[in-house]
Amino acid sequence: MSGLCRVCDILPDKPAKIGRLALAPKLLSILRRFSPEAATHWAYFDNAATTRTDPEVVQAMLPFFSQSFGNPSSTHDFGTAAAAAITAARRQVQALIGAEHEHEIVFTASATEANNAALLQALRREERGEVITTAVEHPAVLAVLADQEKHHGIVVHRIGVDRWGRLDRAAFRRALSRRTALVSVMAANNETGTLFPVAELADMAHDVGALFHTDAVQAAGKIALDVKASRIDLLSLSGHKFHGPKGIGALYIRKSTKFRALIRGGRQERARRAGTENVPAIVGLGKAAELAVARLGENQLVEALRDRLERTLLATVDGAFVLGDVECRLPGTLAVAFDGADAEEILFRLNRAGIAASSGSACAAGAMEPSHVVRAMKVPYTAAHGVLRFSLSRETTASEVGQLIGVLPEIVAASRAASLFAPQAAAE
Repeated sequence: MSGLCRVCDILPDKPAKIGRLALAPKLLSILRRFSPEAATHWAYFDNAATTRTDPEVVQAMLPFFSQSFGNPSSTHDFGTAAAAAITAARRQVQALIGAEHEHEIVFTASATEANNAALLQALRREERGEVITTAVEHPAVLAVLADQEKHHGIVVHRIGVDRWGRLDRAAFRRALSRRTALVSVMAANNETGTLFPVAELADMAHDVGALFHTDAVQAAGKIALDVKASRIDLLSLSGHKFHGPKGIGALYIRKSTKFRALIRGGRQERARRAGTENVPAIVGLGKAAELAVARLGENQLVEALRDRLERTLLATVDGAFVLGDVECRLPGTLAVAFDGADAEEILFRLNRAGIAASSGSACAAGAMEPSHVVRAMKVPYTAAHGVLRFSLSRETTASEVGQLIGVLPEIVAASRAASLFAPQAAAE
C-alpha cells in the first residue's frame, strides 16, 4: 500500500491554522505517518472495514465536482450531463449484481440507509408481524429490527449459527410461517467471511409469501452475484467496501416489489429516495462496480495470499485456530482466534509495527468484550478475547503478507505473557 495520504506533503512543522481551527500536534504526527515515504512501510489488512479508493475511481469522480457539476434534475446541459452520468453508473451497478433492469437500482447515502429503507418497507405489511434474521447480522440490520421489536411489537426470530458460523437451517425452517413478513440474511459475514446460502433461503421465504432481503455489503465486488437468477427481493451494498468512495450505497429493489420511500421530498430516484443526488459519489460507485466486475478473477490471487497467511499463522503460532466456514467464505477474509491473547494488545503492537488489522471485539461499558458474532459461535472465553480479522483485497501484496507473518508470532507471544485471558491467568 503506497501513497495512502498526500496531505502530508504540505503539512508544516508547527501546528497550522485553517480559519479559526488549528491542527493539533498529535494529529499532525499521525498524518505524517501516512506520508508517501512512510506509507510504503505500512501493510493494510482491514479491507473489510474500508478499502482504498481506486485511483481510476477518483479520476472518474473529479469532473463532477467542478466541471459537470449540474443538478441532475435541471434541463440545461449541465443537468443532462449529470443525469447521464447517473444513468451510466446505475447500469454499472446493475451489471455488478446481475439485476434485470437498471431502474431496480436506487442510490443511497450508505448501506445502512439501504438496510433501513428495505427493512422498514417490508415491515409495513400489516397482515404479517414477524421477521426472521440471523444472530450474526451487522448492527445496521439488528438495531433496526430491535427498535421495531421494542416499539412496534414486531416479533423477531434471530436464528443462531454453529461453531463455524453456519446458519442453523433447522431453526430457520421452524421459524418460517405465513406470519413472516420478511427474511433478512446477510450474503457474507463481516467478521468471519462465512457465506450464507441466500438464494436457497430466498426460495424458502417466498414459499410462505415473505419478502427476502440480503445485506450484501461484504460480498459485492468480491464474489459473483446474480439477483435475476434468484428470488431475492431487496439487496444492500456499499461503495467503499470494493474500492469506491465512502458515503454512497445502493439498494436493489426487484421490479415487482412494492416500495414506499424512507426519505421523502422530491421525486429523485423514481420517487424512491428524495434528495439531490450525490453525482460524484454515484459516478465513483459506478466506476468501482465496473472495475470489480472486470477484476473479479483477481480474487483467486487474493484467496491464495489469504491461504498462505492462514497456513503460516497456524504453523507458527500455537493455540491459534480459524473462525468461520473455511470451505465457504469470502476470498479475502481470515478470522483467527489466538487463545490466551488480548486482541487489543496485539492490534496496538501491530499498529506500532506499521500493520493495520481489526479485532472481533466491540467496546461495551468501557470494557472490550467479544463481538456478538464471536459469542454466537460460542468461541471459548480465553480465545474469544483474542480474535483478529485480517481482510485482504486485490491491492494486498505478497510483501505485505510477509511483513505480517514476520512479526505476528512474536507479538502474540508478548500479548499472552501479559494477558488476563491467558489460561493460567483465567484460572487464578
